Amino acid sequence: MISIKQIRYALAVEKTLHFRKAAEACSVSQSALSTALNEMENQLGFQIFERDNKKVLVTPLGRLLLAKAHQVNLQIDDIMRLKQSDQAPLSGAMTIGMIPTIAPYLLPIALPIVKSRYPHARLRIIESQSQDLIDKVRAGEIDAAVLALPYDCAGLLTFPFWQEDFYWVTHSDPSEPVREKITSAELVHENLMLLSEGHCLKEHALAACQFQESTSHSMSATSLNTLIQLVVAEMGSTLLPEMALSQLVDHDPRLVAVRLDEPGPHRELAFVIRATYPNFSNIELLKHLFHEGLLQARTGSPRAQ
Repeated sequence: MISIKQIRYALAVEKTLHFRKAAEACSVSQSALSTALNEMENQLGFQIFERDNKKVLVTPLGRLLLAKAHQVNLQIDDIMRLKQSDQAPLSGAMTIGMIPTIAPYLLPIALPIVKSRYPHARLRIIESQSQDLIDKVRAGEIDAAVLALPYDCAGLLTFPFWQEDFYWVTHSDPSEPVREKITSAELVHENLMLLSEGHCLKEHALAACQFQESTSHSMSATSLNTLIQLVVAEMGSTLLPEMALSQLVDHDPRLVAVRLDEPGPHRELAFVIRATYPNFSNIELLKHLFHEGLLQARTGSPRAQ
């Protein structure tokens, strides 16, 4: 009988393509891992891996086996999480992934509310780009992801909790009249800087402005903070989501934020989980807590006055 331990050893080797690294990831000796996998292959009657002193390769039958092993491992993890569904809300550990254009701005707003209401909550936050987080949700490596929609989440469930618009951020000019809004037609004539490829915020900004992907932009960066520093240096202007303004713009007199006057909302924030995830109640609870925090922040912002 193939064991859960053997399945997880095989998945570790698939991930690392290295027996020593797989053994370290599983906290066992390399000889114990190799013995367990040899026994597994003997039981199956075929090789999962080809290995020599230089490399490890997955065999064709091994690929089929490992695809099923991923599903088995996922189901086992979900079974283990069932126990948490009978516990007090947010009492179990949860790992949530967030993209870099959400995490630094949402967490200072939302986590204090979570901690005040549920002091025993154990939330572990990881930050990565959207596709990596989607892959981790599918693989069961994280409980949920917080992404900006629209984004391809095929096969997963989405739980939206916030909508917001983009703001054009530029260097303040005392000689210019104060503006309340700007259109995408007007932005065509601006020296607009956006995030680099791979950040969904760039696609959302282009879509909100109805700009083509080929539209020329003077400069790109890997973080909103870097973009803002370029604006401060009068290298151009940029687009920011509403939630980032309080940290990056509101306290700097050199900057001004003007709402993008295009049909919105320009992006929607949502939890993304697997359809089989057992703790829906925790996701629903966090969704409401995050919404409450963001609503309080919006009500207290200068733009709400």
